[in-house]
Amino acid sequence: MRKVYLRMNEQLKYDIIKKLVVSNGNKKNAAIKLNCSLRTVNRLIIKYKMEGKQGFVHKNRGRKPATAFTDDIKAKVIDLYNTKYFGANLAHFSQLLNKHEGILISDSTLNHWLRDVDILSPKARRKTKRRLEADLRNRKKASSSLKQKAVIEDKLELLNRSDVHPRRPRCAYMGELVQLDASPHLWFGNSISHLHLAIDDATGSILGAFFDTQETLRAYYEITHQILTSYGIPAKFLTDRRSVFEYKRKNASSDEEDTFTQFSYACHQLGIELQCSSVPQAKGRVERLNQTLQSRLVVELRLAGITTIEAANKFLNSYIKEFNALFALPLNHTRNVFEKQPSDREINHILSVLSCRKLDGGNCIRYKNKYYMPITRNANKAYMKKGMTAMVIEAFDGGLYVNILDHIFALEEIPLREAKSKTFDPITKDDKPNKVHIPPMSHPWKHASFQAYIAKQKHRNLGANV
Repeated sequence: MRKVYLRMNEQLKYDIIKKLVVSNGNKKNAAIKLNCSLRTVNRLIIKYKMEGKQGFVHKNRGRKPATAFTDDIKAKVIDLYNTKYFGANLAHFSQLLNKHEGILISDSTLNHWLRDVDILSPKARRKTKRRLEADLRNRKKASSSLKQKAVIEDKLELLNRSDVHPRRPRCAYMGELVQLDASPHLWFGNSISHLHLAIDDATGSILGAFFDTQETLRAYYEITHQILTSYGIPAKFLTDRRSVFEYKRKNASSDEEDTFTQFSYACHQLGIELQCSSVPQAKGRVERLNQTLQSRLVVELRLAGITTIEAANKFLNSYIKEFNALFALPLNHTRNVFEKQPSDREINHILSVLSCRKLDGGNCIRYKNKYYMPITRNANKAYMKKGMTAMVIEAFDGGLYVNILDHIFALEEIPLREAKSKTFDPITKDDKPNKVHIPPMSHPWKHASFQAYIAKQKHRNLGANV
């Protein structure tokens, strides 16, 4: 006869009913011990007499619930994670399955399924990773198969222990503090690119995002442009001291290469306080955002077939709206501290690169290995004295202007060779000079103001990393 195994509650019922029947005891006492009615006690007595110990085994034991997922779906989901959605955290994986595969599964169920095959979420805690690591090492010691040991060793290499960031209170109002950073990662394609990000500290909303090949001044100008056009002028920027924000000694380099001065001068004109920190934990909000996007955005870009920076930046426009709708924290008030949104013309003027030059004997200015001549609004050449100081202005839209004696001129490139001959080629309407749009003088383009700001920079006088 096959031995019957009972669980703890089933064994308790069996022992009480068996004693009751054998000793002809009191049914009321048995009902109190089992916390049930006399009618239930009578049923259990009948079940004991007819089926014995086997009657106390729950009838659903060993049966799969009708609502449970089949083994085929479980195997399909695990295969999808290993091949198509690898790298996604489990909450994101659950959303992707519902969106693309039509499979609705909770992230807790996915967690159980993937842990059964030794797969952890990229966002798993260190305690969980250490527990799995200890289990894998014990299984490796107990295994006698070289192949099995190699498989376990590969799983151990996949476990990484990421650092945590200390918590601090969020700011009270939107726009009070904006954290900036660039994250180098294999976001798409076969080469590493840099995702520049701006996140609001109070709400956790992404205010700006832009891909570039490196951490560049142009990219930070792009996300600043997104903030200014969409929200207004924030109160403070918090960023690190790398690349654009790194203090380096500038002995013989030109002004436009001093990217810190360029960005900080733009912030100075906008009234934005710029704070730099070399401690990543000081700007934990944007550091955690980098980790989140490295888990989620990489998968989304791969599913969208993105392979170029241009396509990735276009994809960001729609993705940021979805991300903010899902993760941004709603405030219980509508107040924010963004200043008045500047006009597009003002933004174009302020987010510019300024550099000092001298007029040569040919009345030209050399800029980025090309020669330019100042021209007036009527497209006439403006002749100046040799050696005069000029400030070249490269606006955000790429337009080139020059400030000479606080007068603004446009710059016309002097080609190496004329495209048409004035003697032998016929003159057309397109060859006639048109009026050139020259913006009016504004404060950010005053040469004296820029020179005074440069003189105050500590890294210009003291050297590197001040």
